Amino acid sequence: MEKKLVILIPSYEPDDKLIKLVDEINFKKLDIVIVDDGSGIEYKNIFDSCKKKAHIISYKKNKGKGYALKTGIKYIKNTYKENYVIVTMDCDGQHRINDAIKLYKYVSNSGNTLFLGKRIRGKNTPLRSKLGNIITMLVYKIITHQLIYDTQTGLRAFSDELTDYMLKIEGKRFEYEMNVLLNLKRKGINVKEIEISTIYLENNKGTHFKTIRDSYLIYKDIFKFSCSSIMSFLIDFILYSTLFTLFKNISISNILARTISATINYNLNRKIVFKNEDNIYKSFTKYVLLCILILFLNTIILNILVKIVIINAFIAKIITELLLFIFSYFVQKNFIFKGDD
Repeated sequence: MEKKLVILIPSYEPDDKLIKLVDEINFKKLDIVIVDDGSGIEYKNIFDSCKKKAHIISYKKNKGKGYALKTGIKYIKNTYKENYVIVTMDCDGQHRINDAIKLYKYVSNSGNTLFLGKRIRGKNTPLRSKLGNIITMLVYKIITHQLIYDTQTGLRAFSDELTDYMLKIEGKRFEYEMNVLLNLKRKGINVKEIEISTIYLENNKGTHFKTIRDSYLIYKDIFKFSCSSIMSFLIDFILYSTLFTLFKNISISNILARTISATINYNLNRKIVFKNEDNIYKSFTKYVLLCILILFLNTIILNILVKIVIINAFIAKIITELLLFIFSYFVQKNFIFKGDD
């Protein structure tokens, strides 16, 4: 049985481009759900123009793109029940309906997969969009070891099989779309890219992306993890330096310093970074095993750098910590503080 295609458009302070997009979708006789994300009374005429061709969901206060997407997904789930495919499109005219249909066809043949519309960066890509996409691409690659070229694309397609997952993922603003990629990867759900038209109208000035606020929301887990790691590192480094100065023994100094700093780091990451509510013994046991592994790697690398490569013991400590930082973040986020599904 062929699944029904439903177009979902989160919309905040749209212009006539939304009306044009709805007309193009309606010409294809497809179902449309638009979420008015608290645009305000001055945009009522835009949404009124779309009412006969789309179902409009409105609320008064702006709550963010992630909230709007989940509101639309929940409505579609309750309305269509099953056998549907959701394709999300932005309201600013940067997506083509033919590309949406292309992604729909891929989803129809591969249900348990999220498909992304991949825009190719070129000379016409606005600098802010280009830099933002490159940064999130690299961050995602570091965390998941998977390369997603266009992590910020708003053209996405998935079937009813994934809607429950989508609704559980945290995030109310632009960070939600990045959280989706990270969480689906953690659950072993495929994420694939399909090349689409690359369109940036008027240098993408219509975007509501707030560079500082929304960048922080996208990277906040990594930012908090970094702060926690820096604090723990400083404690570790001070203790290590003091003990090494007193006893001149690399291994003993490193083990004692690491044990104390690791205990502090566990509590910071559990309560503040990942906000994990698992049984403390469950997460602590896994954390201890990670600490043993990192301690083993830390001590080996440190001794190699000092005794074989002949690097100053204090500089070697800094290099070693940097090498193990990404490994530790990946393991803690995906295995230790993952939480129950």
